[in-house]
Amino acid sequence: MGEIKGIIHSTESFGAADGPGVRYIIFMQGCRMRCRYCHNPDTWSMEGDNTTVSMSPGEVLEKALRYRSYWKDKGGITVSGGEPLLQIDFLLELFRLAKAEGVNTCIDTAGNPFTREEPFFSKFRELMNYTDLLLLDIKEIDPERHRNITGFGNENILDMAQYLSDIGKPVWIRHVLVPGLSDFDEDLDRLGGFIRTLGNVRRVEVLPYHTLGKFKWENLGIKYTLPDTFPPSAERVENAQKKLGAGKYAP
Repeated sequence: MGEIKGIIHSTESFGAADGPGVRYIIFMQGCRMRCRYCHNPDTWSMEGDNTTVSMSPGEVLEKALRYRSYWKDKGGITVSGGEPLLQIDFLLELFRLAKAEGVNTCIDTAGNPFTREEPFFSKFRELMNYTDLLLLDIKEIDPERHRNITGFGNENILDMAQYLSDIGKPVWIRHVLVPGLSDFDEDLDRLGGFIRTLGNVRRVEVLPYHTLGKFKWENLGIKYTLPDTFPPSAERVENAQKKLGAGKYAP
């Protein structure tokens, strides 16, 4: 068996929004979901292009460790995407090496690849041994509305959230608030109720929809289907925060 390689879209040396403290963020290439508001459609293709790089877990960790002095007690590495769980073999080896170095590890995921079927589930269970925190982006609680947003249902994603609660793995729940797509009072109430059943939630974040990635769709020649959708009002953001319990959980 050859050396594991990951397809890397890009990295960020001083991330401050994707996990506790200062983070070195690795953006993995590849995602099956087709979120209608995605601000990184250039990460969708599993093959990547001439801007992506193929690296081993050891090579990625070596680069990350150059910034360790900035992490202090809370910082570390976050693997985002794309969808990092699509490259679970790479992720497993990277986090195994990182924990051997005492590095805090975090996964930013929408949960779409999760299944209790093998061989994925055994790998995922082992991965959790080396993972300190997951940022789980729940796009919508209603399965049909979730399918409208992403092209996929959400049953396995909610099952993943339940599994992480069962094993006591800390998570931050994120919800992107999009007018007309994921901003419905009845669904926010349901999602808030679901979150309250979980015993492992450390933070809830409402992320307001924005159009900063729209130009990427145009550059890639992909039709953007939300041309008349604008960011939610401050009142709707506050409403979602209250219904989901943002601020009630201690990270």
